[in-house]
Amino acid sequence: MIVVIDTNVALAMFKPSHPNWRIFQSWAANRFRWAASTEILIEYEEVMARMNSTAYVALAFETIRAVESVRKNFLRISPSFHFRLIAADPDDDKFADCAIAAEADWIITSDHHFEALLNSGYKPQPITPEEFIRRHLGEA
Repeated sequence: MIVVIDTNVALAMFKPSHPNWRIFQSWAANRFRWAASTEILIEYEEVMARMNSTAYVALAFETIRAVESVRKNFLRISPSFHFRLIAADPDDDKFADCAIAAEADWIITSDHHFEALLNSGYKPQPITPEEFIRRHLGEA
């Protein structure tokens, strides 16, 4: 299974006290592959830096690199087409474009703008972190 993770979910994934920590743990245990483009990684970094210390940002990215070096389950995607599917928030298009290019199953997000993907004909579908955990990772 391949997923793209929206920034609102990724921000909390590196905090052991947050429910989204289960998503990170499952990725680190190689239960799914995480796809991201350069645009997505830049957004992660910018938003994390605004909301946390630079040490937190460095630790999060070093953790991603460390897991990826062992598990090889972080997919770096370079979408070659912009689908422009998220009319309500075009800044979210980078996640949809990456998910389509990666042939992802899910975009894990709490953002309702991704509902535009429902019945769009594209494989990636939005799923909340809570629903992803319940359906794919099992109850804690």
